[in-house]
Amino acid sequence: MTTTVTDHLSRTIVGDTGRGLVEAGRLASGNTIGIPYMIARGKGSGPCLWVNAAVHGDESQAAIVATEFFRAISSLPLYGNVIVTPVANPLAFDYRRKHSPFDGVDLDQSFPGRADFLGTQRLAHRLYEEFAPLADVVVNIHTMGPFLDACNYAVYKLHPREAHEHDLLSMISLLDPRVACRMDVSGPGELPGHIAGALDYQMMELGKRAFMLEAGAGGRLDREAVDRAVAGLVRLATAIGTAKGNPFEWPTSVCRATRRTHVTTTDGGFFHALVAPGEVAAAGQPLGEVRNAFGDIVATISMPSPVLVIGIRRDPVVHSGDRVAFVATEWSDVDLTAAPRTSP
Repeated sequence: MTTTVTDHLSRTIVGDTGRGLVEAGRLASGNTIGIPYMIARGKGSGPCLWVNAAVHGDESQAAIVATEFFRAISSLPLYGNVIVTPVANPLAFDYRRKHSPFDGVDLDQSFPGRADFLGTQRLAHRLYEEFAPLADVVVNIHTMGPFLDACNYAVYKLHPREAHEHDLLSMISLLDPRVACRMDVSGPGELPGHIAGALDYQMMELGKRAFMLEAGAGGRLDREAVDRAVAGLVRLATAIGTAKGNPFEWPTSVCRATRRTHVTTTDGGFFHALVAPGEVAAAGQPLGEVRNAFGDIVATISMPSPVLVIGIRRDPVVHSGDRVAFVATEWSDVDLTAAPRTSP
């Protein structure tokens, strides 16, 4: 398989756009496993912004954010190139599953990938080899799972060589997230797996600026969440010098979470949320309650200390051990007025 996107960009007329598929293998039927992409060619030497989405196939709203961002950004004067990959994991996306049904491997723990092993690893390899060399700044768009309601928030990982956390937070703040969550890569994560295999972390290995945007939840169209994400991505493109958008004021602070956890239920039944995403719940304040099949309250779920609610369960059916909330347990505002605001 030969590189296609670099050649496509070089052939694209300045100020024009293009689209295509990166071939990542074939199905038994002979159909191509293709990663769709869109490109916009800028007229100057501004940085290339890569917006990637739907690494997880059940995070459908991420793809909507990506395509609507491309429509918005391609109508502006561009000084750098823009690349959008709205469906990074086509096999999982078509099946509405987080991972490919053929190997069950997490694409966002598989970068930079392998050209000679499992299908998801081959997909990661193709995505990485095509787009990573072109990008200067990367936003990897996710959403929470479809069984949750969530506010827009960001996740970033600090590379051992990365000494510009405030710079990264300043860029993140342009997307107007409720909270920016710092993820520890060196130790055990919130969920098991190879966290350092995430696309944003591997891009930081290359010295690029990269982070994750969580745009609401999957399995639905949340217009407010989509519009907020698209507007933020346009501000980011303007700030780094990729595009010329409307003037804006830089945020002076951002809420940063340094510790998060999933909240689970000990009892099965029907979950009723009592808080909304983005709210701060006091110590002992009920986040929700579980009623059994007879309508009796069998569990009231709370936390022993205050929490910032990032996501709360939407699907009422729960079993013992199911996640009912995702919360920050340690957070504070970070002053951004001294953060560097220069192009990468």
